[in-house]
Amino acid sequence: MLASFLLPISFGELVIFLILLIVGIIIILLLKALIHFILPIVGAVVIYLLTHSLLYAGVAFVVIAILQMIVGRR
Repeated sequence: MLASFLLPISFGELVIFLILLIVGIIIILLLKALIHFILPIVGAVVIYLLTHSLLYAGVAFVVIAILQMIVGRR
């Protein structure tokens, strides 16, 4: 009676489950990183729209991201 709820799981089902689990974790981590970088992305887009320079936009992104990390630690 105890073993009646244990359904046999094939190797293929186990592999698919593990692949989906890993993909889900990667998606969650990417979303977390994207949410963390929303402010620097918006700043870089604004600078790019104002100056049409990818260099200035990149510098703005890096500066805002560093400032966000420094302020976030305090």
